[in-house]
Amino acid sequence: MQNSEEKNQSRRSFLKKAGTGTAGIIAASVFPTIVPSNVFGKNAPSNKINIGQIGFGRIGSSHDLPEVIKNEAAHVIAVADLDKNRLAKGKIWIEKKYADRTGKANYLDVKTYDDYHEILARKDIDAVIISTPDHWHAQPAMEAAAAGKHIYMQKPTSLTIQEGRMLSDMVHKKKVIFQLGSQQRSASPWPQFKRTCELVRNGRIGTLKKVYIGLPGDPAGGKTDKMPVPSNFNYDMWLGSTPEIYYTLDRVHSQTDINDRPGWLRLEQFGAGMITGWGSHHIDIAHWGMDTELTGPIEIEGKATFPAAGSGLWDVHGDFLVHAKYANGVEMEIGGSNPNGVKFEGTEGWIFVSRGNVGVTASDPGAAQASAKNEAFYASDSKILGSVIQQNEIHLYDSPEQHRNWLESIQSGKPNISTAEIAHRSCSACLLAHTAMKLGRKLQWDPKKEHFINDAEANASLSRPQRGPYGTTKVKG
Repeated sequence: MQNSEEKNQSRRSFLKKAGTGTAGIIAASVFPTIVPSNVFGKNAPSNKINIGQIGFGRIGSSHDLPEVIKNEAAHVIAVADLDKNRLAKGKIWIEKKYADRTGKANYLDVKTYDDYHEILARKDIDAVIISTPDHWHAQPAMEAAAAGKHIYMQKPTSLTIQEGRMLSDMVHKKKVIFQLGSQQRSASPWPQFKRTCELVRNGRIGTLKKVYIGLPGDPAGGKTDKMPVPSNFNYDMWLGSTPEIYYTLDRVHSQTDINDRPGWLRLEQFGAGMITGWGSHHIDIAHWGMDTELTGPIEIEGKATFPAAGSGLWDVHGDFLVHAKYANGVEMEIGGSNPNGVKFEGTEGWIFVSRGNVGVTASDPGAAQASAKNEAFYASDSKILGSVIQQNEIHLYDSPEQHRNWLESIQSGKPNISTAEIAHRSCSACLLAHTAMKLGRKLQWDPKKEHFINDAEANASLSRPQRGPYGTTKVKG
């Protein structure tokens, strides 16, 4: 048995060797902070990933944390939230999960912070989960990367295409593991998405010609009454880089029900609506099947209905229809008239894939309207679905579960399934669709330079003014 000093010397020797020569160049680009368990033994401290949870709301409490804590490698030791009530619930929830697992009531003392920057400043934190509102995605993710923390983040990647590019560049520069919550890519709980994309990529429906994506819109509504800010809530920081505006409950989140669908999802100040909400999932799958994960459309046009003045607080799109074209000739149609899911149509047949009648959460619009047949996976000919992918054909990335894949990538240093660049490109396509909806005309897009061609008005949508002291433009690193 090695004593602690011998172990430290072994670790220093290993890292020193990893940092020199050709092998060192590779190690420096892919090796994570957490050293693989086979270096120091299965039960070494380096085999545990210390995690801080940023945001304890609907998605954090019902999806991200439950999935992460299932894994023995995960050690969630801190939580941050701008709502002190939710912060207190987060601490209790995490501690109970570990108490139930270990049988020890006082197994863990989870530290709480009303400012996530304190989590990022902790040297013992290896990674963070970002389960915050859409307008608070890119900035904490960039700051986490700058601090050398690995990142699991809910979609969409960013509020604008500009900050999505900044985020992807920062993650690439800092060489941390970034995973987007694009769980339709992983075998659990929906293996049919990967299966569909493999069948399409291997020509089982002939040459791919068109992709149809079904997404619901949001109804108008929301109370506009001005209200006092709850004493437990840091509303100014919650607004972040977006404009200052008065507090009202339907603008933010419920003070009583953590699982209630929050109002910010339906306000353009904080996001684009369902085009980025569900769109980030379905367009990502479309890109996977189209082999366009690292690019975007070259042409896009759209139309949409938006709430009329006086119809309530919420202002994101309702019914809509968007058409896009990619450089490989494939066309994409996105709209509420299509069944909720993704349909790939080729010269020799088609495949439709969805989650069945399962929504992102039970409170999402259209959650029970997945497909006309209420099936998750069907085709023009059932024989297509049973086709065997041969060894010499295309086999796509095999991920068991999105959060587990993230943790395993941190430990191994191997690439994960939803990288920052892939995430940025799927989000970009959503935001391009939103711009087309707003302008109501055909737009030409250069996916390499990431700007609209000869259209200053459209290019103005690529960024937003940012209210200080917040914003991605303030991030150093």
